[in-house]
Amino acid sequence: MTGIRNIAVGLPVKSSHVLLSESTDTVRGLVFHRAVGGGIEFGERADEALRREFREELDVALSTVTLLGVIENIFEFEGSPGHEYAHVFAVQSEELDRVPLSAELVVLDEGSPVRWVPLDTETPVFPEGILEMLTAAADADADAG
Repeated sequence: MTGIRNIAVGLPVKSSHVLLSESTDTVRGLVFHRAVGGGIEFGERADEALRREFREELDVALSTVTLLGVIENIFEFEGSPGHEYAHVFAVQSEELDRVPLSAELVVLDEGSPVRWVPLDTETPVFPEGILEMLTAAADADADAG
C-alpha cells in the first residue's frame, strides 16, 4: 500500500467483551484481532463511514457513535507496509446487544470471523492502543459519574 489511509473503526462493548474481527498475517504467522470498520471515502465524515461500514460488514445499525480519538498506525501486513490514521469510536447497537457472547458473526464482504473478545485478551489487537483508549474513556466516565 502506498500513501496514508484514513479509516473509521468501532468498538461495541458488552459484559467486559469487545466485538472484534479475527485475522492472520501468514508471513509472520500471527493471529490477531482488529476493530470492525474500514476506509473513509472522499467527502464522507468519519462517523458516517463507520455507520456505513457496520451496515456493509455486519448488516447492523449503530445507535450511538462516540469518537474516542485518532491513532496513527504504521504497520506491516503480509509483508507489505501500511500507514493509516484510525478514527476510533465507542459504539452501541441494539442489534449487537442481542448477539450472545458465544456467537460468531462473519464479515459479509470478506468472510472474516467476528466475535466477542474479553477486554483483557492476550491476542494482539490492532490498531495498537485502541483497547487502552476504550478503557481510559470508560474510566473517565466512571470518575465523572
